[in-house]
Amino acid sequence: MRILITGGSGFLGRALSGALLGQGAAPTWLSRDPRAVVAPGGVDVRGYDGLHASDCFDVVVNLAGAGIADGRWSDARKQVLFDSRLEPTRSVVDWIRRARTRPRLLLSGSAVGWYGRQPADRELVEDSAAHPEFVHALCAHWERAALEAVTLDVPVVLLRTGVVLDPAGGMLRRLLPVFRLGAGGRLGSGEQVLSWISREDWVRAVLELLDQQTGRPALAGPVNLTAPAPVSNREFTRVLAGAVHRPAWATVPAGVLRLALGEMSTLLLDGQRVLPRRLLDTGFEFRHPRLDALLRPGFARQQA
Repeated sequence: MRILITGGSGFLGRALSGALLGQGAAPTWLSRDPRAVVAPGGVDVRGYDGLHASDCFDVVVNLAGAGIADGRWSDARKQVLFDSRLEPTRSVVDWIRRARTRPRLLLSGSAVGWYGRQPADRELVEDSAAHPEFVHALCAHWERAALEAVTLDVPVVLLRTGVVLDPAGGMLRRLLPVFRLGAGGRLGSGEQVLSWISREDWVRAVLELLDQQTGRPALAGPVNLTAPAPVSNREFTRVLAGAVHRPAWATVPAGVLRLALGEMSTLLLDGQRVLPRRLLDTGFEFRHPRLDALLRPGFARQQA
């Protein structure tokens, strides 16, 4: 299977590419600066201007986008967040329009931020309504750009991804040193809900969605990539502290976070209880359905 991936060198793209290589697939990464990318053996890297109408890919996986928590949300930073998602997506759809042989499927990134901030007790599935705010607008524009491929008879799956947990990167890599020092603690009230998924299960779920294109009925539209048991920030703090055998008595007041981070503090102080209804309906089985199944005691020693 020939797979075209944008954002292949990122936290999720590398893990997915490794799994695809293990299955004998041939991933190709698209990069703005292909000469600066170090890719594993078996992965072809090319620039966006290296896509031609004669190229043939079975599936496109669109993951490109600047990290939403990598900088305070100034107007300039917000523009970077939009451009880094919309420009690669539009480039891919433009190539699909020109391609002599179109791909069977476009899997395009999104996030549970699409739902916006929500009450902690409200369960959200793929057809739930959103709360309009910046993160929702960012995801909605990203999804809308990808859905242009539907007009070209290419099915689109929108990967509404929760917070991806793995010690090799992302949020967990940032938090582990803090919690190992015993300096971890809850944020604000601690009641805000974290919809999360292990990176292993995220990769397995994407591979499952790819497999569905080989004979079984194909999914299209939004799919929540989250574990079936979201947790409060208070519970997340307790489980992670237990996994590293350290106390976590500190509390960071909401006002301090709002002062330090501005509008971006919503990522830490607000949340969504997102459930993977459509993924579970396919029969997908999570290896890490609960947070304590992922962050077991002794976890820190295993990952150090």
